[in-house]
Amino acid sequence: MAGLVSGKKGLILGMANKRSIAWGIAQALKREGASLWFNYQSGRVKDYVVELTASLGGDIPLHECDVTNPDQVDTLFNAIQNRWGSLDFLVHSLAFAPREALDGYFYTTSLAQWNTAMEISAYSLVLCARKARPLLEKAGGGSIITMTYLGSTRTVPSYNVMGVAKAALEASVRYLASDLGPSGIRVNAISAGPIKTLAAKGVSGFSSILKVMEEKAPLRRNVTQDDIGNVGLFLVSRLSEAVTGQVIFVDCGYSIRGVF
Repeated sequence: MAGLVSGKKGLILGMANKRSIAWGIAQALKREGASLWFNYQSGRVKDYVVELTASLGGDIPLHECDVTNPDQVDTLFNAIQNRWGSLDFLVHSLAFAPREALDGYFYTTSLAQWNTAMEISAYSLVLCARKARPLLEKAGGGSIITMTYLGSTRTVPSYNVMGVAKAALEASVRYLASDLGPSGIRVNAISAGPIKTLAAKGVSGFSSILKVMEEKAPLRRNVTQDDIGNVGLFLVSRLSEAVTGQVIFVDCGYSIRGVF
């Protein structure tokens, strides 16, 4: 029986290891028939990505791409054009801020720290959406998904400039959805509950956040990679064809609580 996304081809940006949110989405999409392409950065992360993609089976393209390097971004999308000719979806799971910017107070954020967080965590979505647009249009439209967090609208201890970057990311989702909608391209964000990702290690007191989540979320549990992966699958599939410009919370209901 054909899967929900059989025949669809997509690029997943930002998978670092088996704890990555991107890995949860990749597994769900692969399970339902999608063909995947991944980026990696040189160094140890490349080894993790190679190992994980091998476990999915089949011929899965890998390409080095640091989104702060425009030449590498161009090379990646040119490679997709040459091999596939079109693209059905783009999963953007990239975020970074210098560790020192997540310590202490937000008001001490330097311009360099601000620019780094904004470029990687927010502007890279705009850049990659621009590069992906002609490929998505050749497929007759498609889906772009990015990852955000509740710290975009509420202050979270030690999240600091990353929260501001996520707020910029969410605004970018709305503007991109408006710009690209006439081409049949949908743009949405998943606001995931806290997961023990590589990026989360940089947030001081993260273990306490997980404990509070489990105690106070309406479902009384933490979110899992599978939870997020299934929503990513929904946003890529035809089931979400009328959904765009939205931030969808996958956090066991924690975001609706008035008391934390």
